[in-house]
Amino acid sequence: MNARQNRPLDGITVIDLGQVYQGPYATYLMAKAGANVIKVEPLDGEPVRQRDAVSRGSGAPFAMLNGHKRSMTLNLKSARGREILKALVGTADVLLENFAPGVLDRLGVGWSVLSDLNPRLVYASGSGFGLSGPDKDKLAMDITVQAVSGLMSITGFTDSPPVKAGAAIVDFLAGTHLYAGVVTALYERHFTGRGRLVEVAMQEVVYPTLASNLAYMYDLGQAPPRTGNRHGGLSAAPYNVYRSSDGHIAIIATNERHWTNLLRAMNRADLLSDPRFSSKVSRVRNMEEVDRTVSEWSSRITRQEACAILDEWKVPSAPVRNLSEVSNDVHMQARGMLTWIDHPKFGRIVIPDSPIRIHGTDRLPAAISPELGQDTEEILRTMLDFSAQDIEGLRSEGVIGGKTDG
Repeated sequence: MNARQNRPLDGITVIDLGQVYQGPYATYLMAKAGANVIKVEPLDGEPVRQRDAVSRGSGAPFAMLNGHKRSMTLNLKSARGREILKALVGTADVLLENFAPGVLDRLGVGWSVLSDLNPRLVYASGSGFGLSGPDKDKLAMDITVQAVSGLMSITGFTDSPPVKAGAAIVDFLAGTHLYAGVVTALYERHFTGRGRLVEVAMQEVVYPTLASNLAYMYDLGQAPPRTGNRHGGLSAAPYNVYRSSDGHIAIIATNERHWTNLLRAMNRADLLSDPRFSSKVSRVRNMEEVDRTVSEWSSRITRQEACAILDEWKVPSAPVRNLSEVSNDVHMQARGMLTWIDHPKFGRIVIPDSPIRIHGTDRLPAAISPELGQDTEEILRTMLDFSAQDIEGLRSEGVIGGKTDG
C-alpha cells in the first residue's frame, strides 16, 4: 500500500465529466488538493479543448483548468462506454458533471443508478438553474445567467444599457461552490459511510453577491440603479475609479479615518471642516463634488505615484491594470499563485495555482494539461484490469479514442 501523500484529498478518486469552466474548475481545485482526477471526455474532446481547432490560443483556458488530471476518452452514447463508466464509478469517491439536468439520467448513468452501484459516491451536479423547479430545463450560459440573475441590471453606468461582467464570473462562482459542496459531502461521509447528491445552480450563486444593491432596494423601495464604479448601494463616497495621468486608479474611503487620511494625502486638509464632507452621509449627498475633488488630484500624477502616496496614508487604493500586468504580478508570482510555463500547444502562458491554501501540506507545481485520451489505456489497465486485446477491441468499436488522441 502506498504511503499517503501530504495533500488534503490524497486517496480520493474523482471521475470528472466537467466541461467548459464550471465543472473543470471545481475538479482542478480537487486535483491541486491531491485528488486523483480522471477527466473523461468524448472522443473529440470537451468543448474548450475543441476551441483551439478553430482559433489558436482560444483553447488556452483548457490548460489553465486541467493540469494534474489524467485524460481518457469514452463514448457514453455507447452501451459499452456506459458500462465502463459504471465500473470506474464503482471504485471512485466522486463523480462530477455539469451537463444539462437529466442528460446522464437518460443515458442510464445518473445519480439514482450510480449511487446504487456505489453508496459511498458523492455525485456533484452543476447546472444553470438546478435539478428542480420550473426553469430547470432552460439553457444556461454565463452571460444569460448574468442577465436573469439581476447581475447585469446593476452593472454599467446609469445612462447606458446593462453590461455583463467582463470575466466569466458566474461559471467560476459556481465551480467554487461545487468544490465546497463535494468536500462538505466527503466530510459527512467520513461519519456516515454514505455519499450524497450535491447540486449547485449558477443562478443561485449570484444572489448573495447582490447584498449592497439589495440593501438599496430595501432602503428606498425601488430597483437599484446601475452605478458604474460607484458603490452598489450608493452608501460610500469616495468609491470610484479616477483618472490618473497614465491610466486609472480605484480609490475608496469607507470610514472617517480613510477620508481624513485621503484629504491629507491630497494636501487638502482645508476640507476637513467643510460641512459638505463632514460625515459619510454628507459625502454621499455631495458625491459629485467628492469625485471632482479626488479627480483633480489624481489626474495630475501617475498611477504609481498615486498608489505610493495613498499606501503611505493607508487609504484603500489600487491601479487599474491590464491582463498583461496582472499576469506578471510580482506578489502573486512570489506566492506561487501564478507560474509561467512553456506549453507545447499554447506557448508561454501563465498557469494559476489553487487559491485555497492549507498550510503544512505539499503544494503541487504547475503542470501541463493532458493530451486528449493520453491516459485511457493506463486507466483501463490499472483500474479495471483490461488487457491489451480488450482495449484494442474498445478502440475498434468506437468506445474509446485512438492512440494518437489530441
